[in-house]
Amino acid sequence: MDNFSTNRASFCGGAPLATSSRSRTAYILLLLCVICVATCFGSPSPGRGVVQPIVTANGTKSVKHPPSITATLERQTLLASVTVSGISAPQVSPLDALWQRRAVRWVLGVVVVAVLYVAIYLSAPGAIPKGFRAEPSTSPRQLHVARNLLIGVAVFTCLDGVIFHTGLYASILAPASYAGRMAMLTRAEKQRVSSGLKEVLVVGDSRIAEGFSAAAADKLGSEAGFKFLSVAEAASSIDIWYYALREVDPAAHRYTAIVFPMVMPTSKPALRISMAAPVLHYGDCFEFASGFEQWPDRFRAFTGSILRGSAYQADIASLLEHPFERVRNVRLPENKHERAAYEGRDDDIVGTSYNPKTGQVTFPPRLTEFQRDTIRYSLRPPSESETRTQHLAKLQRHWIQRILQRYSASQTAIILMPAPRGPFGGFSKLSMAYRTFFGTIAMNDKSVLMLPEHMFDFLEAPEYYFDGLHLNSKGRQKFTARLVAELVKRLQPIDSRHLASDPN
Repeated sequence: MDNFSTNRASFCGGAPLATSSRSRTAYILLLLCVICVATCFGSPSPGRGVVQPIVTANGTKSVKHPPSITATLERQTLLASVTVSGISAPQVSPLDALWQRRAVRWVLGVVVVAVLYVAIYLSAPGAIPKGFRAEPSTSPRQLHVARNLLIGVAVFTCLDGVIFHTGLYASILAPASYAGRMAMLTRAEKQRVSSGLKEVLVVGDSRIAEGFSAAAADKLGSEAGFKFLSVAEAASSIDIWYYALREVDPAAHRYTAIVFPMVMPTSKPALRISMAAPVLHYGDCFEFASGFEQWPDRFRAFTGSILRGSAYQADIASLLEHPFERVRNVRLPENKHERAAYEGRDDDIVGTSYNPKTGQVTFPPRLTEFQRDTIRYSLRPPSESETRTQHLAKLQRHWIQRILQRYSASQTAIILMPAPRGPFGGFSKLSMAYRTFFGTIAMNDKSVLMLPEHMFDFLEAPEYYFDGLHLNSKGRQKFTARLVAELVKRLQPIDSRHLASDPN
């Protein structure tokens, strides 16, 4: 009789099979693989169910600590008593149970693949390789590490420029975000058709956005041939105003006058960088970064100017998290009349009092915690270190000089005005001297018009504010009326033929 194990041809190429320790090991591994497969797909995994209790009549036969039901019987009587004992199964949530089943199956699946690989490797014909082929010590091609690195950086920069510097991503920014609102505001003003009147543009942060009404100003100044516009936006600062003006007025002769308030930037550096991103250019990297006090913020501002996608990190994360919601919000038609129809907040902080001697602030019970916090913030004493104050003053003077340089050959008048200081006037943290920022500039430059420092002192009362910083609807009306009257008085004598808005 032929020896099957030695003379039968194998199924793979006709090579004889040899009964050896190598093949036996392969058979054992294949058997283990079958067991793993059966375990993975045949038996229930942990958490898939609970152990079924074993029911007996006398309770004598049971496994170790299983849940059980015990019944006590008597002759010719019905079941007298039933006792249920045992340890209840732990409660597992459906999500945890699903995760456990998947995790166990994945682990066993990986084990099966590994066992199959080793089994096939050991059962393959030929001698077992004693080692791996040595890698060549030299490469037939020259490695250009520096060149490839530079090419990668260039490709990444080009992709960032195509996506983020062309306005492609700006069109899908979250409309409610600071960056999205700045992009929409500058885009709308840039596309607006000139009225042909003497257009006066008012810029500023949230204090001006809440305090100035362009619609009310138009009604007051229309008889004198003026049209008032506003690009004031919350959390903006003077450097962002400069870049926004460059976008909406590239030729620097579109407006009759531009009004700048005296304000201190109060937004966080990350917010300023994100908000400025839609109006930044590559060449702004050094100048924009120099406006930040801390070196880490300067580095982020520099990177955000070159790689604008880094400035949109929060917006990109929000887009990836809720893409369909972003699409719906972007597709909503822009309500051009929403901003013009805004009339301000009706709340006030009447009943709030401040004792400058003791520093005690008394609030009426109806105020919210946010209102109280803004009032406390506005009355907080300045820091002992004047480094930040000096930095802010230097920042304001620098950007005012940049704005004056840009409009030096233009007929556009630059007007500096004091911003409303708050409900408690001179005690406010934001009541820094007017001439601290602009005094030396205005005295040395005749093209700058300075409005009186105390022209808005009559608004320093709780009845005109809805928190510690912002005017309410009543204060908004009075602020707008006073500002328009002053501007018309100062700008009316100027020859309108030279200051009329450029129709192009």
